[in-house]
Amino acid sequence: MQDQLSAATDHRKGLLITAIGGLMLTIDIPLIRLSESDAWSVLAIRGGLVFVTAIIAWTILRVVFKQRSPLIPGKAGLLVVSLYGIAGITFMLAVYNTTTANLVFILAFNPMFSALLAWLLVGEKPRPQTFVAMTVMVLGVLLIVSDGMKAGNLVGDAFALASSFILAGAITVSRKARTDLGFAPLFAAIVPAMIGLAVAGGPTGLVLGDPVWLVLNGLIVTPIAFWCLGTGPKYISGPEVAMFYLLETILAPIWIWMIFAEAPTGIGLIGGAIIITALVSHSLWQLSAHRRAVRTLAPRHPV
Repeated sequence: MQDQLSAATDHRKGLLITAIGGLMLTIDIPLIRLSESDAWSVLAIRGGLVFVTAIIAWTILRVVFKQRSPLIPGKAGLLVVSLYGIAGITFMLAVYNTTTANLVFILAFNPMFSALLAWLLVGEKPRPQTFVAMTVMVLGVLLIVSDGMKAGNLVGDAFALASSFILAGAITVSRKARTDLGFAPLFAAIVPAMIGLAVAGGPTGLVLGDPVWLVLNGLIVTPIAFWCLGTGPKYISGPEVAMFYLLETILAPIWIWMIFAEAPTGIGLIGGAIIITALVSHSLWQLSAHRRAVRTLAPRHPV
């Protein structure tokens, strides 16, 4: 019984940590857009700042708090770092090649990719409700991609879909490893940073409009978001972690609309509405199932 109650406490902790990460992530794209910089320059500056922040935080934990967690824990850590690094590149290319609404709507397919990969790699077989939600979401993604083909955003939509799948892979590997991989997404930022700097032609080739927004993003927003989302799989399942990307799906287009007056197309909005409806319904079902499970773990007086 004690182990079950402890597991329930860890689950609540994981939900809180991941929710904070999801909320911080919603302002990532607006800050990138506000910087008015080109994609490779953003990759170089944002990635470099995130990596520096990660090294400083990791050093403080080791020196001040005596936590001896490895920089990259084993082969699983190396794989997670590689996946997050690749996802960082595809994500940035999607930001600059499709609309924000299309990007976050397609990224919302992350939970379904996570459910499939968790089934294949971890043995966490999805419930029938998850398969139903997945089927509905595929319809929404197909609508968005077809609209992107007409609007010339197909390349950006493809990068968004690749980002969604790669992120799901990183989450699943983190879940399977069952170790502290909170810093892995932050250390991974060095991969897109180096590639961005190389493509830009070195520091002199960087094109920066308003770098203050990149500094805010790279030093504070992205490190907190990625650390929280990277820590979440230690306590909760991969599909549950991926659910918190739904916050970005809902809120990021709102921030972009308020700041840049960029509204999604009609078909894109319909596809996004289908995805969000499926995700919200699935999330509510998961929450209800979790609450029922917690109630069964509550101690009872003997009769």
